[in-house]
Amino acid sequence: MNGLDFILSKQQNWARRKSFELVSGTIGSNGEKNYVNELNQNLFVPLSAESMTRYGNADGNETKDGEKRLAKMKAIHSSSALVVNLFQYWQGKDLYPLLAACKLPTTKTVTKVHENVGSETDSRIVEVSKPLEYKDMKFEEKFKIFPDTNPANIDVVICGDFDFAFESKFTEPYGGKHDGLKTRYVEDVSLWEDLPHLYELAKEISPYNKFRYLDAAQLIKHILGLKKNYDLPAAQGKRELRVKHNFYLVYLWYDVLGRDGFLHQEEINQFASIAEKDNIHFKAITYQEVIANLSESFYEGNEAYCDYLTERYL
Repeated sequence: MNGLDFILSKQQNWARRKSFELVSGTIGSNGEKNYVNELNQNLFVPLSAESMTRYGNADGNETKDGEKRLAKMKAIHSSSALVVNLFQYWQGKDLYPLLAACKLPTTKTVTKVHENVGSETDSRIVEVSKPLEYKDMKFEEKFKIFPDTNPANIDVVICGDFDFAFESKFTEPYGGKHDGLKTRYVEDVSLWEDLPHLYELAKEISPYNKFRYLDAAQLIKHILGLKKNYDLPAAQGKRELRVKHNFYLVYLWYDVLGRDGFLHQEEINQFASIAEKDNIHFKAITYQEVIANLSESFYEGNEAYCDYLTERYL
């Protein structure tokens, strides 16, 4: 069984246990039935008003039925539904359990000066750890690279002391080939300052992607969009950064059994090694590991949420 069939089979069994009727994604078609009739049947909790607006303004008809196709988020194999089911629960809550389950930083180091230690003139510099502070969690956040093209569209961004940008993958790695990077990105050398190793990779996958499972072009565009967001305007003829690479790009993916899962992991490792050489904070972790970490360490008080994720996705 290939990776796509594995995921579809697992989600069909989940829908069957819930007694949900599945229908074709094409209205009036007798094609394969992998869509629920009602959007909320596919979600742990309904979309908040803010999240509904964000998905409504995003590309791809995620929440609205079209004339011929049902909303993409109604698909039992929808990556956006998976994102919502994991993340939306934490809106307005302490994000520590989620970040810890993703094995991301949860504290920052702060330097303090303690004066008059031992004498009137003595002082001591010490470093202390403080919890990271966060302002917001946003779905479908956009980061412009060129003013006249579509922006990098990132599934979830947690904004705060660090910005954690999550790119989610469910069936996408196992469903076919991915496009390469358009030559426009490679030709604009100004984009690649401080990114020499990713630039070499960009040239290798432009215009054709050499990876079978990993959408490397998309990840590179995410990095360019995030990096551009942290650039300050030139000051006195010099380019300055607010904080160099003060973001994490998190590749959150669904693992599958067999060859597809193994080869996907190998491609992720290749990309991670290249990003690391350019001092990019790139983290890859599977949904299965995150869900298991949540259930193991943060089950109390989150029982219904952990049970839903475990039953459906593990």
